[in-house]
Parts: sequence; structure tokens; C-alpha cells
Amino acid sequence: MAAISLAFWNPVVCLVVFLVVIALIYLLRSRGEGGYKKGTEQTKAFLCGEELPEVEERHVKAHNLYWGFFQALKKYYDPTIKAHTGIVNDYVLWLTVITVIAAITFTLV
Repeated sequence: MAAISLAFWNPVVCLVVFLVVIALIYLLRSRGEGGYKKGTEQTKAFLCGEELPEVEERHVKAHNLYWGFFQALKKYYDPTIKAHTGIVNDYVLWLTVITVIAAITFTLV
């Protein structure tokens, strides 16, 4: 008896699946909020209630965007920030030490 393969290429089936997916996306999108008004306050980026600077290139640093997140986890981040020196040799040393510890652990177990 021949094995049934589910991996096949049929352009008509792929087209039908594509059209069904497009229809589902359109249906989902059509159920969205209808009160959207272009060019109002709704289109501005929210930056914790602060006004964004009116310049051509807006660049908001990640530190400013995630301020609340960092404040909530300050007890965790303060020691880890001190451990990160930015020197590649330190990172390679930590990688080597952890690899040796892992190799010893896997060898003994």
C-alpha cells in the first residue's frame, strides 16, 4: 500500500487558503474601533504623558520608554548594571568560567 503524503503543492488549494486567510483578516479588522480620526491626538505616540519634541527626526531613548519597568525592577537591575563593564575581555572570561563549570557539572553527573 502506498504511503499518503500530506506534503504537496497544489496552487489552487494554496490560493483558496490565501483567500480564506485574507477574508478572516478583513473580518477581524472590520470589527475594530470605528472612532479613529486621522490627524488628532489619537495618532500621536504616548510617552508617559509627556509632549514629544517637534523635530523632524524623533528619537526617544529606550531608557525613557521603559523608565517604569526599570524602576519596578531596580533592585534586580542595579547589581547587574554594576557587573556589566562593557569590556569584551570580561565577557569572554565569564563565558569561559561558566563553560568550565558546566563541563565539570555534566562530567560528574
